[in-house]
Amino acid sequence: MHSQPDTSKEHIVIPLFETVVYPETRTKLQVETAIGEALIAAMKSDGSAYAVGLTAKSEAETPGDPGDALYSTGNLLAIAHVQPADDGYLVFAHATRRVKAVTLSERDGLLYAVCEPLPDVPDLDEGGRAQMLANVKAAVHDLSGNFQGSEQFTRPVDRMESVDQIMGFVMPFLPIGVAEKQSLLEIISTRERYTAFLRILVNLNESINLRIEVAKKANEKVGKANREAMLREQLRVIQDELNGCEGSSGEENYRERIERSTMPEEVRKKALAELKKLESGGSQHHESQGIRNYLDLLLDLPWTVEKKSIDIEEARRVLESNHNGLEKVKERIVQHLAVMKLKEEKQGSILLFAGPPGTGKTSLGRSIADALGREYVRISLGGVKDEAEIRGHRRTYVGSLPGRIIQGMKRAGAKNPVFILDEVDKLAVSYSGDPASALLEVLDPEQNSTFSDHYLEVPYDLSDVLFIATANSLATIPAPLLDRMELIEISGYTKNEKFAIAKDHLLPETLEEHGLTADHLQVEDEAVSAIIDRYTREAGVRTLKKQLARIARYVSAKVVSETVDLPVVVTAEMLPEILGRETVRPDVARKENQPGVVTGLAWTPVGGDILFIEGTFMPGKGKLTLTGQLGDVMKESAQISLSLIRSRLAATTTGFDFFASDVHIHVPAGATPKDGPSAGVTLFTALASLVTGRTVDPTVAMTGEVTLSGAVLPVGGIKEKVLAAHRAGIRTVILPRENERDLEDVPEDVRRDLAFVTVETIEDVLREALGVELHGPVLPYAGKNRCVPAHNL
Repeated sequence: MHSQPDTSKEHIVIPLFETVVYPETRTKLQVETAIGEALIAAMKSDGSAYAVGLTAKSEAETPGDPGDALYSTGNLLAIAHVQPADDGYLVFAHATRRVKAVTLSERDGLLYAVCEPLPDVPDLDEGGRAQMLANVKAAVHDLSGNFQGSEQFTRPVDRMESVDQIMGFVMPFLPIGVAEKQSLLEIISTRERYTAFLRILVNLNESINLRIEVAKKANEKVGKANREAMLREQLRVIQDELNGCEGSSGEENYRERIERSTMPEEVRKKALAELKKLESGGSQHHESQGIRNYLDLLLDLPWTVEKKSIDIEEARRVLESNHNGLEKVKERIVQHLAVMKLKEEKQGSILLFAGPPGTGKTSLGRSIADALGREYVRISLGGVKDEAEIRGHRRTYVGSLPGRIIQGMKRAGAKNPVFILDEVDKLAVSYSGDPASALLEVLDPEQNSTFSDHYLEVPYDLSDVLFIATANSLATIPAPLLDRMELIEISGYTKNEKFAIAKDHLLPETLEEHGLTADHLQVEDEAVSAIIDRYTREAGVRTLKKQLARIARYVSAKVVSETVDLPVVVTAEMLPEILGRETVRPDVARKENQPGVVTGLAWTPVGGDILFIEGTFMPGKGKLTLTGQLGDVMKESAQISLSLIRSRLAATTTGFDFFASDVHIHVPAGATPKDGPSAGVTLFTALASLVTGRTVDPTVAMTGEVTLSGAVLPVGGIKEKVLAAHRAGIRTVILPRENERDLEDVPEDVRRDLAFVTVETIEDVLREALGVELHGPVLPYAGKNRCVPAHNL
């Protein structure tokens, strides 16, 4: 991505307190706000930033000059990432080389240093390096063998291939002073530095072994009477366990916990009643374990809530930083949080995020939890077909459990979490009941204050929970359940929004997931745009992230095999080699249309698209043939369109016999099912073009439903359809007049490039698309594209 930085230039100094960083190591540093903001500005200006890490001396050695308070030898740090923290910023960096600060200067409250590199003196050959590496690993194993869980410490060391890597990993954990750690950093002789590091490990190991021996000798002096007393006490406890006395002590513990609990009085009475059953039945009773599980649940559930003030500006900031686009959705969420702030005693309506896959519905819920500072709980309802999954099983059944709602509340440990009900549209119905009906009580603000779980057997208050449901489609959600939720529709992203999401979120996440940094992989902007256009066809960004992951895996293999120079810069020309052939071939506007061919607009679950409706006629008996996997609604639209043509144009059009000609309408992409009323205007225009012989401008696209009386009715999906028209090179869009207000949802840059014509009747459509006025005879077009059956000539 960038060449090796010039150390002679000025770099920001990051003071390191009680810390010494070694070359070839990655580190996380807490810095002041001014330093963090300066590093962020540097990264935004040229895409990368470097700083000099210098360790601060101890207070006894610190003179008055701020520059003299730092050791002059440190490391050049390549800044990988900077993120806000509680008291400043967290900086993730890679120590690239050892340097010495030649000059230090202070400006705007920051220290700047001009450095010179301090390269190693290579006085150790390959054989010596290998032997030293083996000795160091053995010393680390000897040292860590004195502690439990040492394998978690030694396993990464065994995988390291240089003493410098082990030094950077181990030194922060060793109990030695900063001055000694700094002196090790300043040794430029490879042999001397490795030897000094090995000596530190050996000395620490000897010191620890000496302490262990002293402790053993001290323990041997413990009196025999004390040991016997301890053994007698252990023996008594074991005998009590064998004699069944543990039950009473456990029950006394339950009673104390119940009395100390914050559960409501009604629940407390229920718990004490169950405890009385346990006491009377004894620990060997067959129901004792079930009662214990029930009491544990009552004691683990949160029963009270600690009210927290909602910071609207913080919520807005979190939503903006975590999500690109979705401006109206984010504003609607902020409005809902504002209502919650004003009306603290109730949460109000239940939110339903509905939209195509991969548009960030679930992640919006997590962002809301972060913005409110609440616990986040998510349960997936996809494929759930048993009512007991929601309401729980009655305790009379063996292996009974509470429902997912109560389990989620227990897992949250708070009474007011943000509770995500994912994929609520994929609930199923079976002989075990309808889980969607069981959700009616959960998602009704008027009822969920006394939610009843079959296992719990006492009312539980869910009114403090902020429920957020997600769905891809509203068609499968029962009407009573849908009526209880406030719908927030999330439409697909525009290309510009996908590009911003990829650059700001997906690419950094992909690099981190694959163990790469910006020093390994850089994807050019043109390549990101090409991936969006030619390798993804979706409303969200899930496939886009998968394609970026494929690129990261490709580069990872190259990096591991060391067959490529770093950084790898992926260009648009490299995509066929990495991702293979293009998987998306978007439809584009035709250069020239024949009579009977019209461009329509369609909505799909992955966004909008254009479609071409083609018509032709032949000698026959007035039969209408429809092909292209059309649904019943679309077939009816075609029949209505033909009836309109016959009623409106039969008397005015010369040269066409409706009763002696068969009409055939085909919608290409025949393997794809199509349905809906929004193609009515397009079907009507295609028939009108066929009958009159007039061509429709190929840069004109249209949508709208037609009625038998000739009215043009509004349709849905206007934003997605207009975006598809813009993407395909359309210049004019004809749409119903009542859909004009929906154009507010279309991005301004798209609206500027298109002309919009609104219509109310089919007469308006004929005038705008074909230039036909129904005031006199319409003569057939006599051009080269006109085809008239022989019996009509």
